[in-house]
Amino acid sequence: QVQVVESGGGLVQAGGSLRLSCAASGRTFSSRAMGWFRQAPGKEREPVAAINWSGSKTYYTISVLGRSTISRDNVKKTVSLQMNSLKPEDKAVYYCAAGRLTSDWGAPPSTSERSYEYWGQGTQVTVSS
Repeated sequence: QVQVVESGGGLVQAGGSLRLSCAASGRTFSSRAMGWFRQAPGKEREPVAAINWSGSKTYYTISVLGRSTISRDNVKKTVSLQMNSLKPEDKAVYYCAAGRLTSDWGAPPSTSERSYEYWGQGTQVTVSS
């Protein structure tokens, strides 16, 4: 089993930066893809960024591509999402999720919620204009 806890959310002005962190527990962390999802008020949850088990493959949704970086440390069991040039439309609750175990070690990280097994409680990001 894996537990994940997010931190780093808050209020920031447009154009500013935030670094979201996800601390995980469990022996299988390094075998799992990790993802960041977000849910804005009145909208469905959507994938933001994801990283495979080794950190060699990443995914970014088009709206954050070029201004966000996902990374992981398998020794410390952490995943981070650095977000720069924040926009009001980035306002949402951000969730960290641990992917289901898979034997396809070469696969890119999934963007489907169904591929993720363990979820954190979320951290609020608010961007003021």
